[in-house]
Amino acid sequence: MSVQSSTEPAAFQRQASGPADHVFGPRDYGLYALTVIAWSASWFAIRLQVGTVPNEVNLVWRFAIATVLMLAWVVVSKRRIRFPLRDHIRFAALGVLMFSSNFLFFYYGAGYLVSGLLSVVFSLASVVNIMLAALVLRERPSPRVLAGGILGFCGIALMFAPEITAHGLSGGTMIGLALCVAGTLCFCLGNQISAAGLRKGLPLIPMSAWGMVYGTLWSALLAVLLGRPFIVEPTISYLGSLLFLAVVSTVVAFSAYLTLLSRIGPARAGYATVLFPIFALLLSTALEGYQWTAFALAGLVFVAVGNVLVIRAGKA
Repeated sequence: MSVQSSTEPAAFQRQASGPADHVFGPRDYGLYALTVIAWSASWFAIRLQVGTVPNEVNLVWRFAIATVLMLAWVVVSKRRIRFPLRDHIRFAALGVLMFSSNFLFFYYGAGYLVSGLLSVVFSLASVVNIMLAALVLRERPSPRVLAGGILGFCGIALMFAPEITAHGLSGGTMIGLALCVAGTLCFCLGNQISAAGLRKGLPLIPMSAWGMVYGTLWSALLAVLLGRPFIVEPTISYLGSLLFLAVVSTVVAFSAYLTLLSRIGPARAGYATVLFPIFALLLSTALEGYQWTAFALAGLVFVAVGNVLVIRAGKA
């Protein structure tokens, strides 16, 4: 049996190695914008989730809803749903890393760090993706991509330098940083597994759906082993944020991101994570009264310039 479904779109039927010289088109810009906006808003939604319901259980509810939607998509669109055991091993690894552990580390990190620092650490995914691609996939990033990534990282550092200085690098702050670095590494390793699966011809949507199945099961297993109660907080803010995280931030945004990854590769797709703190801060300015500083404005310029360098690298 062929590893491709005859009903998969042409974008998924080709070998999706994400070439470094791919030129951005309207679809790429749209996927890029959708991913950034949806995941930027998710930081505020996660903030509404943390509290009464245990973190592991939050992930069970979130990905259980997302899994049902993704599997329904697979069935309705008549995509392939049956795969051999070796592929399920890949799906399980993807689920544990990208659809469970990644989030769990950040949920616990939120107990030690402010949300701005969480997004800053997550923005390291752009750099980590480039390093992993170089080590695992033997993809040599172009000087422009490297320069853009460095500029973006420096911009984020400028934006949060005052906050980092105020909180210091000891005690709880270091624990929070370690948790978030672990979460970022899980996310990036999941990127590589997904990209490798696409290169082997596995269809994107079914692979993501099965990954969510295993991610949900992994979170549920952790909840049971740790004795977490399976409860729901019956409030509008909790239920609304849960639906937003499950539908928009998970199903819609992850599908957009993984499609983007298949088209432009993990290095440049991952750079979208550098922009998350920018839009998260814009939301914080509107909803929480965040005060911009000279450092923040300078950092915004650095990130914008770095972003232009990376997404226009294919036109060089």
